[in-house]
Amino acid sequence: MDISVIIPVYNEKDSLPELCDWIKSVMLQHRFSYEVILVDDGSTDGSWDFIAAKPASDSAFKGIRFQRNYGKSAALNEGFRVANGNVIITMDSDLQDSPDEIPALYHMITQEGYDMVSGWKKKRHDPIGKTIPSKFFNWVTKQVTGIKLHDFNCGLKAYRKNVIKSIEVYGEMHRYIPVIAKWSGFRKIGEKVVEHRPRKYGISKFGLERFINGFLDLMSIMFVGRFGKKPMHFFGTLGTLVFFIGFCIWIYLGVAKFFFQVYNMTDRPIFYLAIVAIIVGSQLFLTGFVAELIARNAPERNHYLIEKTAGL
Repeated sequence: MDISVIIPVYNEKDSLPELCDWIKSVMLQHRFSYEVILVDDGSTDGSWDFIAAKPASDSAFKGIRFQRNYGKSAALNEGFRVANGNVIITMDSDLQDSPDEIPALYHMITQEGYDMVSGWKKKRHDPIGKTIPSKFFNWVTKQVTGIKLHDFNCGLKAYRKNVIKSIEVYGEMHRYIPVIAKWSGFRKIGEKVVEHRPRKYGISKFGLERFINGFLDLMSIMFVGRFGKKPMHFFGTLGTLVFFIGFCIWIYLGVAKFFFQVYNMTDRPIFYLAIVAIIVGSQLFLTGFVAELIARNAPERNHYLIEKTAGL
């Protein structure tokens, strides 16, 4: 199968008929073999009624329904799990992503050798309350991760099949799939300017809290990606450094007291700073030790992504 299209759906019943017809038209025009996986993320407006009826009229369309709203990351992860296409396209269900972009994205994966291609909504049809924070968010993410993308959160993306089968998306980490892919060893990540259409039906499902949650998720991904299999390298190093600072302060106070005897050590605020540093340093070191024991006993401790083998 050439393409799997994964579409998370949350209360978008008005846009679904037009979107599905549009995708089908593009696929037939370019003679792709395809499947469309509609993941209903606990919709309450009747979206599932349309999705459930769709396979009866067209077997290329498939539906998955969550019992409640789990979020976009959960919907994408479930779609990734069942997708069969050699190239996987993700897009939003609100008609702001154009299915006409699919052939070019498919070509970039299959002909140009990209592992992943992210859309860039260069010209956006969103209020300034979304565009300005989004630009800042994307700039910070680019600086922290080193991935040169302009729009990490664009719903329109294309993936090689082995990429989506090698990663797991949870929480609200759908914004950072390029980062997760990079940490999994897929480094050829491209970008394509895509059309961003004005919203035709319904309202946006995301509020300003996504930027706070997004920052916290970014920190989680960066930490797990860098220290997930070696937590002692982080906690142990930091704990040793803090302990050493506290110990040096104690040595200084002890020498000063022994030679000069002009003050009581406990009368100086720096004495208590030294105690806190030694205690915190010891706790950080022990945290790293416990985390290392957990990591070494985790079932996936020796799980590595292997691209190719030979002679086995």
